[in-house]
Amino acid sequence: MPHRPPPDAEAEAAAHPDRFNRARAAQSVAILEDYAEMIGDLIEEMGEARITDIARRMGVTHPTATKAVARLKREGLAVSRPYRGVFLTDEGLALADRVRARHRTVVAVLLALGVPPETAEMDAEGMEHHVSDLTLAAFETFLTRAD
Repeated sequence: MPHRPPPDAEAEAAAHPDRFNRARAAQSVAILEDYAEMIGDLIEEMGEARITDIARRMGVTHPTATKAVARLKREGLAVSRPYRGVFLTDEGLALADRVRARHRTVVAVLLALGVPPETAEMDAEGMEHHVSDLTLAAFETFLTRAD
């Protein structure tokens, strides 16, 4: 008779692909959010976001930035104009604003916990994409009570 893992182990093993798929999807969304936020920042600073500037700021190659911008365009978050830069649609601007606000909240919580500013900024960059709305609301409540 072959050895069979306990039923709980089978269920857990069956759940692995779903967890990995969710993690990959979350990472894909995080990348999209980072690009929207960066384009929004460049537009605020320079009036437009050129692919060259996006690539330089994101630390990626020109083709990588081009692919990301193409995805933003497919998602209806950005448009580009010939001989001009990339611009966010209203939906893209709203996304960039949400990401920026989440980032500020996560940084503020980390600073309130005593994390040094440079580390808080670096850590928030990854955390901001994965914090749930419920946790974000708890962070905001914590921050208002801490004042």
